[in-house]
Amino acid sequence: QVQLVESGGGLVQAGGSLSLSCTAYGDISRFDTWEWHRQVQGKQRELVASVGGRGPTHYTNSVKGRFTISRVDAKNTVTLQMNSLKPEDTAIYYCYIRCYWGQGTQVTVSS
Repeated sequence: QVQLVESGGGLVQAGGSLSLSCTAYGDISRFDTWEWHRQVQGKQRELVASVGGRGPTHYTNSVKGRFTISRVDAKNTVTLQMNSLKPEDTAIYYCYIRCYWGQGTQVTVSS
């Protein structure tokens, strides 16, 4: 059993920055892939970014150049640094590893 605990998020004006963190409590591997997803009410959950066990990263096109995903395996933690935020980034953000999901954290970007 793995528990993912997220922190960060909140309300920010367009153009601002936020950082999300997610820590895993339980048995995970440094070879596992971390992911960040987001969901707007009434829409499907969307994969935003991922970082593989050896560090390769992938981003959805809409966040490339603005978001950075990183992992600290010694702390079982993944972060998502979000810069130049836009109102369309408003969503609930979830971390994911293996088959486990974080509880979700709200990100709201005002125009």
